[in-house]
Amino acid sequence: MPLIADNPFASLSLIAAPAVLTNASSVLALGTSNRFARAIDRARALSVLLEKQQVSGDPMTIMRVHQLNRLERRSLILLHALRLFYLALASFAASALISLIGASLISSTHHLLFRIILGIGLVTGGVGVGSLVFGCSLLVGETRLAVQNVAEEAKMVRERFKDYLTVSENAGEPG
Repeated sequence: MPLIADNPFASLSLIAAPAVLTNASSVLALGTSNRFARAIDRARALSVLLEKQQVSGDPMTIMRVHQLNRLERRSLILLHALRLFYLALASFAASALISLIGASLISSTHHLLFRIILGIGLVTGGVGVGSLVFGCSLLVGETRLAVQNVAEEAKMVRERFKDYLTVSENAGEPG
């Protein structure tokens, strides 16, 4: 205990760390909401496109249905990640407040209260860090789905225009 009371930077660190992590959570929440909005917009556009098409075994239609399914999964993953980032924000804000209260009690005679507040601060900080880590891992999975959609679409377009691509690729080569 005397180390914390003798070091003015210890109290500052207890408050600054959650503040920095709160900022990181805010940036991740903002980016995730943008990704969520783009996934929803793409799903709506794809749904409109599919509604206009006849039900058939056309490879392009089948690909779009698969993409719509992935977009639905992506949206749900992004929503879950967004909830985790909001939980992290709340946890870090609570942790900063709890740390401030704990820092004010460091030199008091309420040692039990200080230890309880310290424990609560650690738990809320741990929840925040866990939420950030899990939310980021969800974003990695969501990115894989997005890349899978792009790769599938690019493959379909290349197959559709393969004659043109072969001619244009050979046109630039010295003969």
